[in-house]
Amino acid sequence: MRVETFTKVSQLYQSSTPAKVEKKEKGSKNDTLEISHYGKEFHIAKKAALEAPEVREDKVSAMKNSLASGTYQVSMEEVADKLLEHYF
Repeated sequence: MRVETFTKVSQLYQSSTPAKVEKKEKGSKNDTLEISHYGKEFHIAKKAALEAPEVREDKVSAMKNSLASGTYQVSMEEVADKLLEHYF
């Protein structure tokens, strides 16, 4: 009988003890949440929409009627003034 073979077979059946796992200390790490720039802008827009006044149906219907009949007049000077006021 060869002793080398017996040694190899006995090594297969030997129980191996698992390595001990070290416990980590409880740190003060907390979960964090970051909201993207797009998410922040969406939240601001949603908040503004909820705070906006209700649609004034009387004004909307008057505008629709004047547009449909062709009596609505737009002053280009007023439009230009509003654009300049908005951007500057």
